[in-house]
Amino acid sequence: MRLRTVLTTATAGLAAATCLTAAAGPANAGNSRTGNACSSSVSIDRFSDALDKTTYDGTFVGNFSALAVDKDGSIAALEDRSSLFDLNAKSLQPKRAVHLADENGADLDSEGLVIDRDGTRLITSETEPSIRRYSADGKILDRLPVPSSLLVAPAGRAVSNQTFEGLTLLPGGHTLLASMEYPIAGDTSGDVRFQTWTRTRGDHFKLAAQYAYKPDASFLGVPEVQALPDSRLLVLERGFTSGVGNTVRLYLADPRHATDTSRTDTLTGRPGVHLVEKTLLADIADCPTLGATAKQPQPNPLLDNIEGMVITGKEKGRYKVLLVSDDNQNTAQTTRFYYLRVRV
Repeated sequence: MRLRTVLTTATAGLAAATCLTAAAGPANAGNSRTGNACSSSVSIDRFSDALDKTTYDGTFVGNFSALAVDKDGSIAALEDRSSLFDLNAKSLQPKRAVHLADENGADLDSEGLVIDRDGTRLITSETEPSIRRYSADGKILDRLPVPSSLLVAPAGRAVSNQTFEGLTLLPGGHTLLASMEYPIAGDTSGDVRFQTWTRTRGDHFKLAAQYAYKPDASFLGVPEVQALPDSRLLVLERGFTSGVGNTVRLYLADPRHATDTSRTDTLTGRPGVHLVEKTLLADIADCPTLGATAKQPQPNPLLDNIEGMVITGKEKGRYKVLLVSDDNQNTAQTTRFYYLRVRV
């Protein structure tokens, strides 16, 4: 979802990138586990604004909504205006841009990204919503089924621009999980739905279980999820308050004991529904600033409209996690990459 902050008044590719050492912005001289601590579980090594307000081959570089590690170790960066970039893992510089379209040639509101085991791209669009499989050169190969209740009204109960945001493939590659950003009509509890699919023959996917996850507050949505090797999830929650700035929190979530809500019409009251369990890992506002500056009010100048996340490797017991902000092609926002280390 494109959070329009300009209006403010003021784990298949995990091993492929274990040595990711991208060019950084200003760095804190402290140790990454002490002076650079955001919490007892999360530290930040550095950030990079290298791609802010740049272009590549005539295409604006920004509007990033999702990240993935490609089979060659490069970073795939999806923008929400129908382009998919390949970025050099060390310098972040674009190597290629592929335009995406739907079956009628129209642009997508492209939000979630998974690179499958065969190198094809699974990409969500939150307009319908939809999940399509694309070849590396942008050809549509398949389209996944979507539960009717998660379709945008009047076909379903979802709101346009508030549907499939996060997308991740669980360990083993047999289960795909997409997170709705906000609740659907009738779910007055404020819970969002996590929908899953299981792989069938020919690398197709069929609908499977669904789970309920509760964000901290009504203004917080779920822009991204990433699966850990034990099937737990890293979950981003994000929101914006006019005149204050962004809220971005990172959670560890466990759907393994949650109730399957695929047959639960509404989550009002949640009788008998066990939610996805979650534990706060860090509020990004609590990270050191590292010398960052903000173009508009923020609780921490390091913050921006963080929307994409990928696990790039593991080192000394901590996961290396890369975040990116969506600048909405907006002078009041910044395209910023964040390099975290996360212990779970």
